[in-house]
Amino acid sequence: MTLHPVLPPLILALIAVALLTARVITFRRLRRDGHSRLAMWRWGAVTSAAVLLVLAAMRPVFGDDGAPPRVAGETAPNVFVLLDRSAGMDMPAARDDIDELLDRHPDARFALIGFTSRPSVDWPLSADTWSLRSIVAAMTASGSDAGDVGAAANLLRYQLISAAQQYPRARNLVYYLGAGASETDIPPRKFTLPEGEVSGGAVVGYTPMGEASLRAVADQIGVPFVPRFDGAALPADTGPAQEGQTTQTAAGERYEVYWALAALAGVLVLAELFLVLRDLRRTRLPVGQVPP
Repeated sequence: MTLHPVLPPLILALIAVALLTARVITFRRLRRDGHSRLAMWRWGAVTSAAVLLVLAAMRPVFGDDGAPPRVAGETAPNVFVLLDRSAGMDMPAARDDIDELLDRHPDARFALIGFTSRPSVDWPLSADTWSLRSIVAAMTASGSDAGDVGAAANLLRYQLISAAQQYPRARNLVYYLGAGASETDIPPRKFTLPEGEVSGGAVVGYTPMGEASLRAVADQIGVPFVPRFDGAALPADTGPAQEGQTTQTAAGERYEVYWALAALAGVLVLAELFLVLRDLRRTRLPVGQVPP
């Protein structure tokens, strides 16, 4: 069992001491005044509810606590995934390919950039690929028409410059997953990336209609074009071996019980509230009666 307190443990300890002190004082008053056994039971119920709430705030967890975010080595690669989220994109196939990339590079840092006509950083460059998988699983198309195939050009450029400053010994792999765009009157933006910063990756096409524009993007980035609509496989990364990375352990099952503790405390508080309202109803004066 492990604890994940919602507040610093010292603060929770002070709250627990204050609650128990107040309840002990109340108990002594009950005994001194000779209250009934029901009053003692009610005291115990309220005290138990307070203790349960403190325990719930400690958030006890049983079982495997899950895989913590990894810290990749300085030579582990940076993988930039550019995901076309336009209406014509085959999102299920793209999600499967991203999962395959995560499996191929278990010790890499990943960044996910989504785009249609405008780009957005859906996942900043991070080694926490365990959490990234849930983000990818929820990815859907935006519902808009096909966007600009070069919408993410400037954003990728800045991301590569930043990665080169933070991890100068790491390779940068760029995987562009897109549907392409048909002929338009507005020319798409072009990828003008820092010289020598991209050392691998691919432009992956999911529809034959946008093949021409995607091949142009592949030439600009300096990576091969892979027609997935023809069943072509993702290219293997044959870069140098990584050094100094840590490994990511598989996430196991974990069981949080704070909700059960809080629910039980709520039942006890509701029972006490019912008894208080009942006592108030019994002691309430009839309408029109004047107290002596």
